[in-house]
Amino acid sequence: MTQALPPAAAQAAPAARPRRRLAPLQPVRAGTRWLLGASFFVLFVAVWALATHGGYVSPTFLASPATMLREGWALFAEFDFAHDVVMTVWRVLGGFVMAAVVAVPLGIAMGAHKGVEAFLEPFVSFCRYLPASAFIPLLILWAGLGELQKLLVIFIGSVFQIILMVAVIVGNARRDLVEAAYTLGATPRGIVKSVLIPGAAPQIAETLRLVLGWAWTYVIVAELIGSSSGIGHMIIDSQALLNTGQIIFGIIVIGLIGLVSDALFKWANRRLFAWSTL
Repeated sequence: MTQALPPAAAQAAPAARPRRRLAPLQPVRAGTRWLLGASFFVLFVAVWALATHGGYVSPTFLASPATMLREGWALFAEFDFAHDVVMTVWRVLGGFVMAAVVAVPLGIAMGAHKGVEAFLEPFVSFCRYLPASAFIPLLILWAGLGELQKLLVIFIGSVFQIILMVAVIVGNARRDLVEAAYTLGATPRGIVKSVLIPGAAPQIAETLRLVLGWAWTYVIVAELIGSSSGIGHMIIDSQALLNTGQIIFGIIVIGLIGLVSDALFKWANRRLFAWSTL
């Protein structure tokens, strides 16, 4: 004969609630995440193919996926598009590294020292809203049409964003850790070196990852004017020929390179700052 649980035991062991698939903030399995992400790309290409092969959009304005792939193969086989890709990647990395080398120390100084923040923040905030493309005429006058002009466009578009974001990260450091370090006899310089910088390093690395994505938008603008190589140069040449297949292929290549660089940045951050997720 079974014995019923007492009320207290019944309350202590409630029935498990079934999971809801669309519940807010409900985590998704890694396999499901990849499947959903891939399915959107498949759906996007299917709609694109239907619009072009079905005759709903003129090929003059939108090439079909098959035409885009043929034009992409022709770019690599006949027009040395690999050189354009290498030049664009080099410009992005060069301008981004220049910006990071200047911006990270300034951002740390602004976040750690309120006097430095009061001195630099108004100017940096003002420059942050200036579009990098507006400087192209001046940069052409100052640096010519060579590589330096393109690197400076990416530098200007990235440096002020990094400075302010790093300053905010460092300025939001835990005050209890700072006070504990002072209690243990740390100097102001030691606080910055041993508390603020290590504590902010994972978020600074994440900020650099985000700004690297923005740098890709600036390099195309830089290559549209006075450039003889690069993906942006290829796109503007294809526009003159009404070759939408090559234009779309160039855009897709930029997106793929961006995804790869973003994944590498995430991997490096996880390896360097594995302790931040504990």
